[in-house]
Amino acid sequence: MPIIDSQVHAYEANTPQRPWHSVPNWPSHVTGDEMVAAMDQVGVDGAIFISAFSLYQYDASYAVEVQRRHPGRFALIKPVNPADPAVGEVIAEWKKQPGAVAVRIMMTTREAGLRPDDPGVDRIAREAARHGFPVNVLFWGNIEAGATLIDRHPSTRFIVDHMAIMQPRTPPAPPEPWADLPKVLALAKRPNALIKVSGACTLSRQPYPFPDIWDPLARLFDAWGFERCLWGTDWTRAFAVVNYEQAVEPFLRTDRLSESERAMLMGGACAKAYGWSPSKS
Repeated sequence: MPIIDSQVHAYEANTPQRPWHSVPNWPSHVTGDEMVAAMDQVGVDGAIFISAFSLYQYDASYAVEVQRRHPGRFALIKPVNPADPAVGEVIAEWKKQPGAVAVRIMMTTREAGLRPDDPGVDRIAREAARHGFPVNVLFWGNIEAGATLIDRHPSTRFIVDHMAIMQPRTPPAPPEPWADLPKVLALAKRPNALIKVSGACTLSRQPYPFPDIWDPLARLFDAWGFERCLWGTDWTRAFAVVNYEQAVEPFLRTDRLSESERAMLMGGACAKAYGWSPSKS
């Protein structure tokens, strides 16, 4: 089975030539070459490369460079700016970019004032659908707004980032890491939504291989169905909690998944959602 990681962030060192917008608690660099090496070590065939918003905001130029170097290993997602009146044209140009498979918007509580009926968000949802793109959307901590957005645009496919559950950048996990799970299960009623099961290991309160994640994940799988669940590591955001191997191996080795479920979760659903499959040739 091809294994596709539905969310990774690669980036070069912070330099004046391509400065970071902010400096998260990430390694000083995880280049595209380094990301491919990490994937090869654990048998991940390809990944959906999300241009890192915290580092590069709406500039996806580094992701484009990496995809050109490794065209069979990465598909690309670019954050787009709801405040840009020309965002429709941005999406049209992104559609022409080799490897581009989606756009992304951020609707977490830190994006103050960004509402589901924001004209820019509406424009992105309409234009993405017109160009055949799904919209990746991060709304952990703001699930009600995310649900409203999904309902507002039934003709747009939305892919919900990180299970819509807020995840820690550093250990330990919060005392009730799955507190929002009932809201996430309710989201599954939306037929135009899929969900990324990304960063799940960061929610564990037990050591590797994180056995306490499987009961809540089983409820999520039951609600959403494996054909709408996209496994991912969310590396490198998750690096201070788990290394790349630790984010992959529990899903490869668990006996809580059948082989057909594992194949769908760890690649099949992602390939269908984005219309892309990796190639090492």
